[in-house]
Amino acid sequence: RLRALNRLQVILQHLKMFKQTDSTAEVLLEKKGGAGIITLNRPKALNALNLSMIQQIYPQIKTWEQDPETFLIIIKGTGGKAFCAGGDIRAITEAGKVGDKLSQEFFRGEYRLNNAVGTCKKPYVALIDGITMGGGVGVSIHGHFRVATEKTLFAMPETAIGLFPDVGGGYFLPRLSGKIGYYLALTGCRLKGRDVLKAGIATHFVESEKLPALEKDLIALKSPSKEKIADLLNSYHMQCTVDQGKEFVLDEHMEKINSIFSANSMEEIVKKLKQDGSPFAVKQLETINKMSPTSLKLTLRQLREGASMSLQDVLRMEYRLSQACMKGHDFYEGVRAVLIDKDQSPKWKPAALEEVSDEFVDNCFKPLGNDDLKL
Repeated sequence: RLRALNRLQVILQHLKMFKQTDSTAEVLLEKKGGAGIITLNRPKALNALNLSMIQQIYPQIKTWEQDPETFLIIIKGTGGKAFCAGGDIRAITEAGKVGDKLSQEFFRGEYRLNNAVGTCKKPYVALIDGITMGGGVGVSIHGHFRVATEKTLFAMPETAIGLFPDVGGGYFLPRLSGKIGYYLALTGCRLKGRDVLKAGIATHFVESEKLPALEKDLIALKSPSKEKIADLLNSYHMQCTVDQGKEFVLDEHMEKINSIFSANSMEEIVKKLKQDGSPFAVKQLETINKMSPTSLKLTLRQLREGASMSLQDVLRMEYRLSQACMKGHDFYEGVRAVLIDKDQSPKWKPAALEEVSDEFVDNCFKPLGNDDLKL
């Protein structure tokens, strides 16, 4: 009798999980052993986050956090190309154009999810294999552990589409060593493989093909503590020899990055790059000249202020900025030029840094009263 009853319970448990492990679902939420596993499952869209995925992941993290039988949370992507290439920008663009609520709900939901990751009481392990940008950074960077591989490609490319490095970028970017975070935010520079670890974005580095074994070992840990999880990740990390002797890609430029990107204004950064005149500086100048001047100014201030704020205050500030961008011109123009028409020649308004007034920037940071983000 007892065995029959147990079997029935197992079957019922399977049926309950079946709803969420349906392979066509955009996000799979399952429990294996003591691990809650989140699988981003939109491989054709490079696992970009949409509102419905966010609305499924958030309550599940909160449930697992309270569950005494769940000891850790793992998040990963399917398809082999991307962990998560960002948020579903096209949907937000369409909504924003017609004044649809989605442009508020999406950012509100996304930032609440970023905060849930950042405050999660259970060890949170993100397997950032493949493209990890924007929204994908938001669901990984604030957790305890981020495992990069040789296939990881990290970037915060928002200034190129008239946005700013959100999802808590104002919190983690200024906390990277020196002025790396400012440089990454303003130029959208891409980091690959072991460089993601060296910049301080990942905590561990493991071969891509070893991830299934690592996941299995994580799931097999008996009532694991954060220390036990760290030990396991460290042992995989130590065994990984891929690009081990390679120098950090930004090493030779760090002195320049630290001095140039510590300037107080965008105009000053541009001036310093011009004065420097080295091939590196010229290249950064070319890149910065392609970005939205408004985005650049918002981003520099976002990072300077975020450097001394809590994650929660940063997310509140970023929500205000997101809504300012939804009301502006550059976001829609940037998405058009980069993602829709792909002509890569956005017409920014204003077109020059000097034309973006301090007063305009101040207004973007103003509280929204009852519409402020509640965490």
